[in-house]
Amino acid sequence: MDKPQRGYWCECWTQDLTSEARPILRASFDAYSAPQADRWVAVALRTISPALDPDASQEAWEWLYDGRITTRKALLRAEPCTVTLTQACTRLTWTIRPVIFLPLAHRLWDELPSCAQDFKPRAESHMPQQVD
Repeated sequence: MDKPQRGYWCECWTQDLTSEARPILRASFDAYSAPQADRWVAVALRTISPALDPDASQEAWEWLYDGRITTRKALLRAEPCTVTLTQACTRLTWTIRPVIFLPLAHRLWDELPSCAQDFKPRAESHMPQQVD
């Protein structure tokens, strides 16, 4: 990727509804098409639906049958989308936002970019030393 590319940034968040704690990011995914983005949510919902209580499972399958079409159409119009369901005292939320991915560095698999070899470690550490 050497030019900016349109895509979708997808996230999965959970929140404990019995506490005032902030939501926790559980997963993220970069999708390069609307079908790929809504498929990410669909796979997650199909995977967890057998473990959900009846109400949450019904919410999941309603989105899979009807809501997914609405989500796909919104994504194709470059509108952000959210899928939320509640299981017991946990709220699960998937978000999909249109983004533009910028190329930052050339990278193949797990190889570092060639410029990484230009940086040399310093002789002295700037980390505070632990006192026993």
